[in-house]
Amino acid sequence: MKSIIRIFLKSALWLFLFSILGVSYYGFVPVPLTPLMLIRCVENIAEGKMPKLDYRWRSMSAINEDLALASVCSEDQNFIEHQGFDIEAIKKAIESNKKRKKKGKPVRGASTISQQTAKNVFLFPQRSFVRKGFEVFYTFAIEILWTKERILEVYLNVIEMGDGIYGAQAASQNFFHKNASDISAAEAATIAACYPNPRKWCAGKPDGYVIKRRNWILRQMAHWGGELEFQKE
Repeated sequence: MKSIIRIFLKSALWLFLFSILGVSYYGFVPVPLTPLMLIRCVENIAEGKMPKLDYRWRSMSAINEDLALASVCSEDQNFIEHQGFDIEAIKKAIESNKKRKKKGKPVRGASTISQQTAKNVFLFPQRSFVRKGFEVFYTFAIEILWTKERILEVYLNVIEMGDGIYGAQAASQNFFHKNASDISAAEAATIAACYPNPRKWCAGKPDGYVIKRRNWILRQMAHWGGELEFQKE
């Protein structure tokens, strides 16, 4: 029994060290691929289609600041202040989801940009308590080992923005035929408006809901003064 416990503890330690090394490594180098990208390619093949994967890493300096601000306004307005988890947003989501369940509506999450980044880079998109536990671990890890700017830079590069389209550069090229550095504030807000379901909504052909959400994001961006300022770390 002691030998089994010893093996388990050693395995857990090695897994922890390997995970920390992985987080540290991606704190400086571009992420080559994510589990979700590979899953989507496999899904394409299973459906008898050619795999779709348009992914072009760009540094933060090559991404329009409006897209960074639009993303924060759309997904996580407390991103600068929180340490990975927005407790107030989680409480509100829990209360809101109780009402939504009673009405038979789908529940909504309260994942921060940090949580989404951790999930996209290191984990598979599976709904389980085990996966959620790893998400918590990786979220804490990137918040400790990365700067907020780095978290947002990775997020803007790896997030799914359309069918087979990942990151700011690929989205800007596909939807607006521009580099990510050249898109307008309205175009940035349109991309961000599609984040909740990028395979349903298209920034290149926005429907009424996307336009309404884009306009709301633009108003939020104006409230922020049109600029995203990071605290000194």
